Amino acid sequence: MNRQAQAAVLFLVGGALLHAGATDLYLRYVKAGLRPMLLVSGAVLVVTALMTVWLDRRRAGGNATHDEAAPPNQTPAAPDNAPPPPASATPGDRPSPTKAEQADPRDAPPPPKEPHAHREPRVAWLLLLPLFALILVAPPALGSYSAVRSGTALQPPYGYASLPSGDPLRLSVVDYATRAIYDHGRTLAGRRVQVTGFVALDGDGTPYLVRMALNCCAADAQPVKIALTGRVPPVLEPDTWLRVTGVYTARRTRDPVNDGPIPYLEVTAAQPVPTPADPYDESWNQ
Repeated sequence: MNRQAQAAVLFLVGGALLHAGATDLYLRYVKAGLRPMLLVSGAVLVVTALMTVWLDRRRAGGNATHDEAAPPNQTPAAPDNAPPPPASATPGDRPSPTKAEQADPRDAPPPPKEPHAHREPRVAWLLLLPLFALILVAPPALGSYSAVRSGTALQPPYGYASLPSGDPLRLSVVDYATRAIYDHGRTLAGRRVQVTGFVALDGDGTPYLVRMALNCCAADAQPVKIALTGRVPPVLEPDTWLRVTGVYTARRTRDPVNDGPIPYLEVTAAQPVPTPADPYDESWNQ
């Protein structure tokens, strides 16, 4: 892979990052707050690629101009008033050959080999595979398969923000779960809440409403789960997105994966909703 090919790869990667950052595609990889950094990174890669091509062309043009300006090697002509060259010596006047001249020419060391350019390893072209994957394949957001195989990531919060008025009260999965477990539902008592997430079914059929929470990117996503009780729809498909309306209940259970606490939500109504543009929980670590 030469410098021109490297510049092309840099340009394509930068363009892919700009495309992902300008659309909602980046939300499949990183949290929304990293969008400016993603756009800046893509712009830097594109500018680097363009500068690489420009410098290579400038260097190649400078070498061509230097080669055209340099005159070919020529033996300078002797001036008209230069003395004539000495007459060649007669055979009798020639000195006897030295020992080095009498040596067999076959014993002379071979001439040094001219250096050859080393070829770049072809394995470098494998760098294009993740690029094509980024451009051609948009991976789905993490869903129920990952949720039931990972323990709940619920953690004690630093504090609780004041809840707005309204009925029902719209909360994230993380916000409801932390208030139900660590605040024992004191701020949720007497309020109807509305929570949106996707469905995950445990090994014994227990339905969960789940949202994957991000610290940075999809690689560190962890589920936060709410167990559903009450008027739960009789037929639930994993990865179906639901908007659930209900009330707080003190009932809780333990995650079978890591024994983490999982609160319950008493469901009064549930309706399917389209998959949101940002499938990950925005309230995590804010």
